[in-house]
Amino acid sequence: MSSHTHKVEIMDKFNEIKSRNDLAKFLKIPIKKLTYMLYVKKIDYYYDSFEIPKKNGDVRLINAPKGDLKELQRKLTDALWVAQKEFMKNEKKCANISHGFEKKKGIITNAKIHRNKRFVLNLDFEDFFDSFHFGRVRGYFVKNRNFQLPIEVATIIAQLTCYNGKLPQGAPSSPIVTNLICNILDIRLVKIAKKFKVDYTRYADDLTFSTNDKYFIENQVGFYKEIKKEVEGFGLAINDKKTRLSYKDSRQEVTGLIVNKKLSVKREYCKYTRTMADYLYKYGEFKIDGVEGTIKQLEGRFTYIDQLDHYNNKLDDKNHNFWNLNSREKQYRKFLFYKYFFANSKPLVVTEGKTDIVYLRAALKNNYEDYPSLIEKNGDKYTYKISFLRRTSRLRYFLNISLDGADTMKNIYNFFIGKNQFPNYLKYFMDKSNSMPKNPVVLVFDNEQKSKRPLREFLGYIKLKKNESLNGKLHLNIEKNLYLLTNPLVKGKSECEIEDLFEDSVLSNKIDGKSFSKENKFDINKYYGKSDFSRHVSSNYKKINFSNFKPMLYELEKIVKEYDKF
Repeated sequence: MSSHTHKVEIMDKFNEIKSRNDLAKFLKIPIKKLTYMLYVKKIDYYYDSFEIPKKNGDVRLINAPKGDLKELQRKLTDALWVAQKEFMKNEKKCANISHGFEKKKGIITNAKIHRNKRFVLNLDFEDFFDSFHFGRVRGYFVKNRNFQLPIEVATIIAQLTCYNGKLPQGAPSSPIVTNLICNILDIRLVKIAKKFKVDYTRYADDLTFSTNDKYFIENQVGFYKEIKKEVEGFGLAINDKKTRLSYKDSRQEVTGLIVNKKLSVKREYCKYTRTMADYLYKYGEFKIDGVEGTIKQLEGRFTYIDQLDHYNNKLDDKNHNFWNLNSREKQYRKFLFYKYFFANSKPLVVTEGKTDIVYLRAALKNNYEDYPSLIEKNGDKYTYKISFLRRTSRLRYFLNISLDGADTMKNIYNFFIGKNQFPNYLKYFMDKSNSMPKNPVVLVFDNEQKSKRPLREFLGYIKLKKNESLNGKLHLNIEKNLYLLTNPLVKGKSECEIEDLFEDSVLSNKIDGKSFSKENKFDINKYYGKSDFSRHVSSNYKKINFSNFKPMLYELEKIVKEYDKF
């Protein structure tokens, strides 16, 4: 089924909703439960309210749904986004106007339309979400020709999405509902913008207009009057205190980004982020506007800055890769090493391939009682006390960690000792914090030391000290919290891949008449590969004998316990 067909079906399903029962089916919730939520427990029960500080010192009230209501709002939200995209595509109207909270859109897509313009005019709606009251939400779903839902259904949708009679700031459904309703306003504002040779975009309650027309300055009063009249006629208000017109020879901003030439983040923001990171590296904690921050928040700031670098990198002809990072990217690289390899909250396991992770997870689940330092079970839920490195394009770009292959192990090692022009981040963070890394990092290899395979090459690359070897052992401490782990030799073999630890009966299992192949290249008509095999292992972990994995898991637990003593 194509994605286009899927979208059309969702719109058809909206049109088929004629009653509360139909809506319950659409949202995949029992009608009794929906009725209980609406009329017995009441919607207000499902909200938590709290305040967050604004930049100007004021506070913003957030009303956030929880539990079943939050789940229902997410289901409704997903369906409404698909529906909006489909009928906007069919009507070919304002597809590139709204950029807030939409997939594949954001502050960058919003801001780049206004890059390098003579004039940029920023407007802001006042009390945006509060302007969308219960009656307005219900009325939209009744009257809008794309929906035209029965009054009972529209009423329930308004009940599910409103709190205290209006759309709450903090609900996942509020952005899409406002976007749907504001589409009419967007169309009207586009017409005015075209009349004055102006580009227009909206990011939630932020409206931006820009132009290279040198006569705009003479027409701005008339333009503003028409815009304000249309906005107020729509039942919204412009916050005049936030209205600003900026010229190309001054700093022009759009949703927090500088748009004069290239898109960029304010210098103060970057500097403040570096200061936070530096404080974290030194003291293990930092604050944002006086409130204790988290590593996740700091990563969000670095990611935000990197989005702009990533966008601008595409605009020039330079070669952008691990060896050609700018100063901001190097700061982000340093943070990523700190997060994953120095301040990692759990022992980190790095494997040669993706399927190795699946095998180890399955083996641990099968033998969870034997390795309490690695995994625990509560009811039917397993909780891993170790983490596995998920290789991403971001880690490839910043840390030279490939999406697959064993060369990654060498590059991680390089950061630990400063080899081959890699910065020695381990020493940097130890000196900065005057402390050891929080948890071990374990590099897992197939046990292949005789032939020219990754483990043998790695052992030659790191040049072990005298009296250090893997002979008779399965793990080594390489450098401070960096360890090497390999699987045992089984079945009389002189070399073993991790797949060899499975019994022959498991390895000979056929899927759709095909046999398993460990090779990277094979005849797909006769064989299936490691990916399919790993799925089989994951689905059948309770039935599979993982006894050959136990020595390896024992060594892994031993590493964790050993490092805990430091």
